[in-house]
Amino acid sequence: QVHLVESGGGLVQAGGSLRLSCVASGNIFSINTMSWYRQAPGQHREMVALINGNGGTVYGESMKGRVTISRDGNTRKRVFLQMNSLKPDDTALYYCAAAIVVKDTYEEDDYWGQGTQVTVSS
Repeated sequence: QVHLVESGGGLVQAGGSLRLSCVASGNIFSINTMSWYRQAPGQHREMVALINGNGGTVYGESMKGRVTISRDGNTRKRVFLQMNSLKPDDTALYYCAAAIVVKDTYEEDDYWGQGTQVTVSS
């Protein structure tokens, strides 16, 4: 069993900031890429940012320049998303995803959290 749990979402005024956190737990051997996605009502899910096992990062176009993804350097089981200069269009459910190798099978699969709601008021 592997679980991803997001936190840090909430209601913020336009121009404000939020820091999302996601922690992985369970029967984990290793974690490779960790990512943040978002999905607004009636929209497709889109990638916001990802960070690979070497610390390399990729950002989606929609929030590039306003977000920073980082990872816990010790346990490597926690990923953060610092979001600045938020806009009403950033309102969405933000999901954490991770490519995880589990101990039982030593196979890698993608796991998702339940999401944390971010609402930006104008």
